Amino acid sequence: MTRSRRLVDLTWPEVHEAAAAGVGVIVPVGSTEQHGHHLPLDTDVVLASALADAVAEAAEMVVAPAIAYGYRSRPLSGGGETFPGTVSLSGRTLIGLVEEVLGGLIRSGFRRLVVLNWHYENSNFIYESAYLARQATTADARIMVVEAAFAELSEAVMDVLFADVEFRGWDVEHAAVLETSLMLHLRPDRVLFDRAVDDASARHPPYDVVPAPDDFIPASGTLWKATRSSAEKGATAWNEITTRVRAMVIAELA
Repeated sequence: MTRSRRLVDLTWPEVHEAAAAGVGVIVPVGSTEQHGHHLPLDTDVVLASALADAVAEAAEMVVAPAIAYGYRSRPLSGGGETFPGTVSLSGRTLIGLVEEVLGGLIRSGFRRLVVLNWHYENSNFIYESAYLARQATTADARIMVVEAAFAELSEAVMDVLFADVEFRGWDVEHAAVLETSLMLHLRPDRVLFDRAVDDASARHPPYDVVPAPDDFIPASGTLWKATRSSAEKGATAWNEITTRVRAMVIAELA
């Protein structure tokens, strides 16, 4: 129903026609954050955008420009704010940014909207954005918030990913097996796999401390076993992630 699945490729009359015809829109949300010695700063943007692209056609949606900055990196799930290149937003700024983007898309005529997040720390803030954007309009819009598309993999896929390494939780999978494997599958040209290291914080308690003690932060920025990654693992996980998210979006916003 559209000449392109990328919103920015379209002219404003094409956007008007698409929205009037019931086409929906996906807003990918990521971060600009260190991902160890081997992955680029925009890893969360790459993965959120690729997932949006994989969902858009089947769900009759277009993909808006990704939001490339996210909530501040937390030491125990992203390494923290001390690494060069990590550029983060406060919670209030992220909420306002996503809320205003959603508001603009609703004013453009879209009534089926998805906020598709990859950056772990953005959770809750983007829900608040969606709530406020919906509250501010009288339009009959529905906003679906997918906060952690990777967090419910099947036992079979988990067995493939972690057959040769312990799974210690999604918080320490930052720049580790899942993300590295997905990037090796989707964008191997952007992975410096020969620089990947296995690392972990010396201490990983179930709470945070501000400012973070040095032993909360691994020197490399990788939070677990990056060297156990592979393109084959990535392909297996990506197939399930895209299939599941595509089905959820179609079922909820058909």
